[in-house]
Amino acid sequence: MASKIIAIACDHGGFGLKSTLVEELKKQGFDILDLGCNTTDSVDYPDYAYKLAQAIKDGQAERGIVVCGSGIGISIAVNRFPEVRCALIHDALGARMCREHNDANVIAFGDRMIGVATALDAMNVFLNTEFEGGRHARRVEKLSNPPV
Repeated sequence: MASKIIAIACDHGGFGLKSTLVEELKKQGFDILDLGCNTTDSVDYPDYAYKLAQAIKDGQAERGIVVCGSGIGISIAVNRFPEVRCALIHDALGARMCREHNDANVIAFGDRMIGVATALDAMNVFLNTEFEGGRHARRVEKLSNPPV
């Protein structure tokens, strides 16, 4: 992966898994752009999703990770930005496919839906898998430029 900066954000339901992922990313030498939240006190996931999406849009990081309780709400919110292609991931195969075929630049996890070992494995696959391009490139282009 070219950029060593990983943006990461969560709501209160994803705080535990986010903390574990941050520890592992630091061990691997990544710089972390931690956009919160940093507590288990109730917060609104769109606020943190939008911070991460803005960081991707502004070029502060090439890739990002978002976490909430299920992964569903935060992935919907972060995908509101055309610069973001976020996939809700449940395993390493999904992580590989979202990179190879969809050039996903953000992954989402549900803290209540995935085990820590599986999330760490999927995160590593996501960070180390390149986009295949080719026939997938025109489809990915349409994701950011839908017909009017």
